[in-house]
Order: sequence, then structure tokens, then C-alpha cells
Amino acid sequence: MVNDENFLARRFDVLWKSLVVGSTELEHGDPPMGVATGRFHPSENYALIRERCQLDGSVRAGLQLRVRHRDGRIIDCAAGVFIEDASEELGPKAIEVSVLGIGHLLYEELFPQHVVAYDAMFSAKGNGSP
Repeated sequence: MVNDENFLARRFDVLWKSLVVGSTELEHGDPPMGVATGRFHPSENYALIRERCQLDGSVRAGLQLRVRHRDGRIIDCAAGVFIEDASEELGPKAIEVSVLGIGHLLYEELFPQHVVAYDAMFSAKGNGSP
């Protein structure tokens, strides 16, 4: 069990209707696109939607998933939340959640580490670093 307060602050619940179907740290991101992705940690409720998450994108889109920050806020995102489950083929770690179209200001607030990493890629290139 991780007791790191910062770790817990980075955890997000994934909701289907009013049920928590799992959680994620949204540990990867693309700041200019407003995208955050991460490994999905299913809860028991995930069994209710698992088959649909293993199908094509149009079926997954119909789930209308949401992501909730630990402070209770639902993350507003323009293009939706999607779970891609390839666990049958690749094992239990092959389930990922993506949050698409997060507004710039909210993105900077929730994912400053992604913004810093993205900016560092370009500042390193500008300094002649590989």
C-alpha cells in the first residue's frame, strides 16, 4: 500500500453512470492536445462494462464514462473518456484509460508534470542537446 499523499492526490476514479469502475493515475499526457492517459486499475464494477471496452471505438463511446479527481471534481473534457482493454491478448496490465480534450487551464492545474516534461523536450532541443 502506498502512503504517499502526492500519489493519492494523483489518483482519479473512472465512473460509469454513478459507479466507480476503476481508477488511474493518468501518468502520461499530451498537453497541447489536452490528453491524459494511464493504466486502468479495474474495480469489481468493471465487470459490468468490460466486454464493451474490448470492442470497437463506437461501442466504447456509447458508455459515456467520466473521470473524477479525488477532490470530487469531474474532469471536464470535450472529447470523452475511453477505456481500451486488450487484457485477454496481452495480460491484466493491458488496460488503458484516455481522457481527451481537457481544457488548457485545467490541464495545467491537474497535470503540471506533463506540461513540464513536454516543455523540457523542446528546451533541451533548443539548447543543442540530443
